[in-house]
Amino acid sequence: MNAEHFIVAALVLPLLGALGIALAGKLPNLREGITLATAAALFACVVQLLDPVLAGVRPELVLLEPLPGLPIAFRVEPLGMLFALIASGLWIVNSVYSIGYMRGNQEKHQTRFYVCFALSIAAALAIAFAGNLLTLFLFYEVLTLITYPLVTHAGTEKAKQGGRTYLAILMGTSVLFLLPAVIYVWHISGTTDFQPGGILPAGMDKGAIAILLALFMFGIGKAALMPFHRWLPAAMVAPTPVSALLHAVAVVKAGVFSVVKVVVYVFGIDTLTGATDWLVAISGFTIIAASLVALHADNLKRRLAYSTVSQLAYVILAVAILAPLSIVGAALHIAAHAFGKITLFFAAGSIYTAAHKTEVSQLDGIGRRMPWTMAAFGIGALSMIGLPPAAGFVSKWYLVSGAMSQGAWFALAVILLSTLLNAAYFLPIIWRAFFKPLSAEAVAHPHGEAPLPIVIALTFTAAGTLALFFFPDVPLALAQQLVKS
Repeated sequence: MNAEHFIVAALVLPLLGALGIALAGKLPNLREGITLATAAALFACVVQLLDPVLAGVRPELVLLEPLPGLPIAFRVEPLGMLFALIASGLWIVNSVYSIGYMRGNQEKHQTRFYVCFALSIAAALAIAFAGNLLTLFLFYEVLTLITYPLVTHAGTEKAKQGGRTYLAILMGTSVLFLLPAVIYVWHISGTTDFQPGGILPAGMDKGAIAILLALFMFGIGKAALMPFHRWLPAAMVAPTPVSALLHAVAVVKAGVFSVVKVVVYVFGIDTLTGATDWLVAISGFTIIAASLVALHADNLKRRLAYSTVSQLAYVILAVAILAPLSIVGAALHIAAHAFGKITLFFAAGSIYTAAHKTEVSQLDGIGRRMPWTMAAFGIGALSMIGLPPAAGFVSKWYLVSGAMSQGAWFALAVILLSTLLNAAYFLPIIWRAFFKPLSAEAVAHPHGEAPLPIVIALTFTAAGTLALFFFPDVPLALAQQLVKS
């Protein structure tokens, strides 16, 4: 098989898996076996594309051309390769976790859950490999629509309200801002193809560039830049495996991936010089404001949700600085955040499954009952703070280095303050879990760890968070190719 065949396989396999899952819906073991087999096969296909991309090859595939000059096309470049590795690899782990969580909590509509999850991964891979803005936009919308049933999975009024907020903000921003931006780029450039150095015409007015950039940044609502961030905490009504999908595997990663891809391949770093000061300010505000909300949130998933809003804004801040080092940091942070945040959500779901606790104030002494879960939580928290030996330290190092190279002192101040705030809302959880005495309720109702698949999954992602610190070679090589291509 050549590289083009592996692109086709990567796009089709999750669709076939979804069909198989639906047909096996009345046989849970077979259904979940198909899920795991499909996820493993997809990751194997994606890995086959890694060596060619690292060698400088950019495999391409044109699916169809509905309008002259506007094809539905795919092209595998370094950033897309990184996103595809994350999405396909973590689908395997999330599937293992989902088996333990969905069965442990006796969730309804499990077949629909696994089908929609597979379709979401298919959309994420199509976004990762998108060769132009049209393809990116189409599958960006598909991802929004296919994740809606996952957000509203519980079927309660609260879940439906969360789903309405999710859909309204993500569809609203893309139709009102992103679609006009895509059309305008096609109008002035004659193409929507992603190209190193950008595709905008030379000599374009700086004011027009800034307005176009604003349309993209606010139109890519999945990046959760304030004030279009409320969909993310609203979606926390979903089961924890869905939260992991939203925060680590596909949805928010599609958002910040699209931000970086647009900056590098539509605008070009040189074109944006002097046009991103406002974006530095907005992303800096988002980082600090979301961190402050997280600091005062007692609900664990709400704290993690606002932590995600803050961490996504790190990626936007990094590209807004326009330094090669900071853009490398942005790409690395996509990977670091994926592993760290999925670990944190896995731990939150483990606590809920084993102890039925949802609030930080309820976690006194729980680390002695659930040492694997809370040790993994601690590793994920270190990564979000940006401390070694966790992956978040590596990405933050490049972000800080890029900011210093540009003399971006406001960005440096934001990074320093947010690091302190991250420590302030994560470290007390770990302290409470391991060093405070068990609550009377916990003593009266003893429990141990969550089901084994949950513990295996969160242990694996915690180990991955450490591994990315000690062995960052592959993501670093792809990130460095991004600024050299």
